[in-house]
Amino acid sequence: MEIKRDALVFLDRWLNQPRRKPLVIRGARQVGKSTLVEQFAAARGLSLCEIDLERHRGLKGVFATLDADRICEELSVLAGRAVDAPGTLLFLDEIQAVPEAIEALRYLRQDRPSLPVVAAGSLLEFALDKARLSMPVGRITYLFLGPLSFPEFLGAVEPDLRAWLERFADTGELPATAHEKLLRRARQFCFVGGMPEAVAAYADGGSLPAASEVQRDILQTYEDDFAKYAGGRDLALMQEIFRRLPAVACRKVKYVNFSREARAREVKGILSLFRKARVCQAVESTDASGVPLFAGADPDVWKPLFLDVGLANHACGVDWRMLEALDATRFVNEGAIAEQFVGQELLYADGGFEEPRLAYWLREGAKSNAEVDYLLASGPEIFPVEVKAGKSGNLRSLRQFVLAKSPRTAFRLDANPQGRQTVSFSETGRDFSHELVSLPFYAARFLPRFCERERRDVRP
Repeated sequence: MEIKRDALVFLDRWLNQPRRKPLVIRGARQVGKSTLVEQFAAARGLSLCEIDLERHRGLKGVFATLDADRICEELSVLAGRAVDAPGTLLFLDEIQAVPEAIEALRYLRQDRPSLPVVAAGSLLEFALDKARLSMPVGRITYLFLGPLSFPEFLGAVEPDLRAWLERFADTGELPATAHEKLLRRARQFCFVGGMPEAVAAYADGGSLPAASEVQRDILQTYEDDFAKYAGGRDLALMQEIFRRLPAVACRKVKYVNFSREARAREVKGILSLFRKARVCQAVESTDASGVPLFAGADPDVWKPLFLDVGLANHACGVDWRMLEALDATRFVNEGAIAEQFVGQELLYADGGFEEPRLAYWLREGAKSNAEVDYLLASGPEIFPVEVKAGKSGNLRSLRQFVLAKSPRTAFRLDANPQGRQTVSFSETGRDFSHELVSLPFYAARFLPRFCERERRDVRP
């Protein structure tokens, strides 16, 4: 089945810009970059001219000329039609295979401004490092694409339920029956995940085993690609770390947790490669002293999110029957499933306009630690976010954050319907008070919208 992506709105906006730049879609392998472009061209009635540069590495010399006339001429011969004809969308897929094409984008914009050009690549950082090239800064537009979000998943399996979720994001109102259905669908999403092929396999027949087979193939494909990441690096160590990543997701990185035999420097290097390939994303520790959030980030303290919650659960051996059997409390505590779910939703909540980044707060003490799962900023305010997928759970770390930073509002994402309360307490001779807003964790994609309302004191 064809799954509609929200990023089509981004592409529409890009295409209609009067001073349009070439668009580079960045994302991990198999998140649907090529399919997105094909769907966009078909929906807008554009003639798609797709050139797979992995299959045509011989074009390296052509792009190295940086001559737009010659580039278009050679591509036209290859395609059997004029690639710069009106109504054509030129798509350079797997552009990392020919890094010279990345530099050539600025000249295509300069000499063919009316030609819409889209490029996509999964390992751009590696290609740029090896070729010692740089992106044409200011002359291209980026779209950061991740796996399907939970709302997109709903759009594929139960569109009416997505409409209820969208309405909740706007009004804060949701019938109890819709809430229960959304909780169940969220559990399904934790198993199926957001990789388009897995979602399609599930949506076509509601078969969870079919989705699992796709996940197995995707994970194997990633392992097969490791040689492209680092050439002569120890592939066995890469495989070991890759297989450990899902089990240690959402926990502060300690290199010994990935391998007890490898040196920390080796593990650190491979994790850096995986971050470049977007196999994992870093949630960065920050002192939350003010905005911008990442000004106070510690580059050596971070916790990983795996590429996709469904792939993570499959890699950890979690099957559908196990997820169904877990009670609400164990659902979050075993494997940090809900925290991965929420982080995955927040990474691309802005629609792919900015490089995905997330922050959290960690205070380590001699006797006890305090950790707030995520921090979001809206204007000058910082909002702490705790994830509790069950219907209860203590908020000790959140209390420590309030003592240290005095936020006006905090969020708790859990399995309950939306709620709100004023929390007041006294400690060290001082009085503290903050608003605690509870939201169902399946609404994580819309959390920035709720933060903005809180900042402006506008409540649905």
